[in-house]
Amino acid sequence: MQGIVIKRMALFMLGVLSCVLAQASDLSDKLQSPDHVLLMRHTLAPGVGDPANYTLADCKTQRNLSAEGRQQAVAVGDWLRQQGVKNADVRSSAWCRCKDTAQLLGFKGWQVEPTLASFFDEMHKAQAQNLRLQNFIAEKLKTKGNQPLILVTHHVNIFEFMGENVSSGDLVLAKVDTQGKMLSYQVIPRPNAAR
Repeated sequence: MQGIVIKRMALFMLGVLSCVLAQASDLSDKLQSPDHVLLMRHTLAPGVGDPANYTLADCKTQRNLSAEGRQQAVAVGDWLRQQGVKNADVRSSAWCRCKDTAQLLGFKGWQVEPTLASFFDEMHKAQAQNLRLQNFIAEKLKTKGNQPLILVTHHVNIFEFMGENVSSGDLVLAKVDTQGKMLSYQVIPRPNAAR
């Protein structure tokens, strides 16, 4: 009886591994295509919003990544490389929690992108900011070739883009049209490098 249980568990684990590998190959392939981008919510930064009177020029005045959030960002970067995602073009919001996430992912040459800026304190700007993001994506699609595009941003930006809440460190694989508008998406819960 115990042997049957062990065999079933082994078959189950093999099935899970096959699904993960299929997803991994699929992720890398899609990110190399001209119609997919990867959005990522910054990793764990406890709290909501930013303290009063924060400034973008001074990280000490902002809500920042915790030690766990920093470890999560490294793990996500390691996981992405395990999936075959290499030489990614990483763009980040100007907020320190996003810039730190982008840097800790471990891809060279990440850059701040204004269209990824949070509008949490000015929710009336959501639609206009989302349109700017779509325009940025549309322009990047023209020149990205097979280079994966990873956009590190905030909860409010991702919600406005796709209409769903995601957790810290979650990834959204978005298929977009030539105008940068989302056609479909797949949420990938924050991966651990060990997976």
